[in-house]
Amino acid sequence: MAERDVRRRGAALLDRLLGLPAATAPGVDVDVHRALRVPMPDGVTLLADRYVPRRAGGPAPVVLLRTPYGRHRPEMRLFAGVLARRGLQVVVQNMRGVSGSGGEFRPFHDERDDGLATVAWLRERPWCDGRVATAGASYLGFAEWAIGAYLDPPLEAMGLGVTASEFVHSFYPGGALGLHNLLLWSSSIGTQKEAPLGGLLPSPLHVRRVRRAMGRLPVGEADLAAIGRPEPFLREVVGHIDDQEFWAETDHSAGVAGTTAPVSMVTGWWDLFLRRQLKDFAALRAAGREARITVGPWGHDLRALRATLLDQVSWLSAHLLDDTAQLRRAPVRVHLQNANRWLDFEHWPPRESTPTPLFLVRARELEWDAPLKDGAVKFTYDPSDPTPTTGGPLLSPAKGKQQENGAIEVRPDVVVFTGARLERDLDLVGPVSATVYVRTDPGYADVFVRLCDVDATGVSRNVTDGILRLRPGRGGQDGVVRAEVEMHPTGYRFRRGHRLRVQVAGGAFPRFARNHGTGEPVAAAVRTVPIRFEVFTGPDRPTAVTLPLLDGRPRPA
Repeated sequence: MAERDVRRRGAALLDRLLGLPAATAPGVDVDVHRALRVPMPDGVTLLADRYVPRRAGGPAPVVLLRTPYGRHRPEMRLFAGVLARRGLQVVVQNMRGVSGSGGEFRPFHDERDDGLATVAWLRERPWCDGRVATAGASYLGFAEWAIGAYLDPPLEAMGLGVTASEFVHSFYPGGALGLHNLLLWSSSIGTQKEAPLGGLLPSPLHVRRVRRAMGRLPVGEADLAAIGRPEPFLREVVGHIDDQEFWAETDHSAGVAGTTAPVSMVTGWWDLFLRRQLKDFAALRAAGREARITVGPWGHDLRALRATLLDQVSWLSAHLLDDTAQLRRAPVRVHLQNANRWLDFEHWPPRESTPTPLFLVRARELEWDAPLKDGAVKFTYDPSDPTPTTGGPLLSPAKGKQQENGAIEVRPDVVVFTGARLERDLDLVGPVSATVYVRTDPGYADVFVRLCDVDATGVSRNVTDGILRLRPGRGGQDGVVRAEVEMHPTGYRFRRGHRLRVQVAGGAFPRFARNHGTGEPVAAAVRTVPIRFEVFTGPDRPTAVTLPLLDGRPRPA
């Protein structure tokens, strides 16, 4: 069999495995021009590979992917190859300091200047017709936002998977340090050069070291326990928790509404950037921009990567190859978990959903009607034995998403409120939040709220959650604080016979760094003091979670 036939059959098999439509015949064979040298204004040279569909005649548009992981990684070759076989010219560029590109990789700080210079260079190439689109997921998507709002002429299209226009709120959700995800990613970046296959196959020893390092104090030195040396990005994040000015140049959210390029997004209910990405989408739609989003039942994982690739093939084909049939769908498509259904909406949040409070009452129950009697529940959070957590939007798929919560709910530092059994299915689609009336001593504290699904056998599994960091001086004369906790949006069905459950705790370790109770900077804090909590319920202090109900308030069984 000829080599060309082998390549074609291999490509066709890959497309079938991915669920892709067959590639067009002219786009099957692809030439790759390696190690193009792209000059930056400061004299640094970045390396890139160019994928060209064979028999493509004359100048053509370019799809740009800028990566901090190396242009030869399998996922980069997969994206580029799939797009090129469909007739799209693709350039995959290593960011500065990555795998032969000059300079030093400083996460989030150089993507605007380098990205703008790269697009200008591409538009000057004789093989580019002046049209440039972008594609990618996660950090690559952030790099797209770093240029999308600033280019003139604008990009032709943007494909954005599991990403956001700014990552700072994901570093510090609710003001608490997102320790688990931060240490996992920074350790990966810090060992990328020497790791086998660039870290594609993680070492079990490395994974164990990183997990143990999550308990290291002070947090600012957790890198020493994880990888044996300082990791600049971790120390940068830990050292600038309250420094908005420092992060200003990495925040591109102000430019989202002004981005005129058509945008397609993919995210998942368990992705750590979900909240910010949905806000980006809402800003685009409010400004009248062409945008669509898909929210699936995945996290920051391979399923999300596959969904992103499928989405970007259709979006870029529509806007660069005039395959407009790919555009015939609703702007918002979400998966309703636990129901195995996809739902289409015109808006986010869906106008079909009704924000409805579910009240915590003094008998440690949940009620849809506002409580008539006051109540209070006390517990103590000890940062020397921080309240653990399981599941949620984590970078490590095996530990994230939905997990059993029984072992956590029996702890004395977790307060549990449980509702009545449902007599019919209850569907939630949209933002979730909690209002908690709480008094803490000494005042430095975190409020963690989690919504769970308790099945007919009594097994409790997490659905969504959120955290808020408190500081002294926020409460009234009696010290009671009205804590507004933003939780992860969700699309989820609670089945008939199940019960809703709400946990309230003072932390969720190691997903979030422990609150020491002292107010000392997180980077250097070692000393801890116990934190006493008093959570209030009742008509004057109606602690509640607000849920996006699709079809009205349920009746108890």
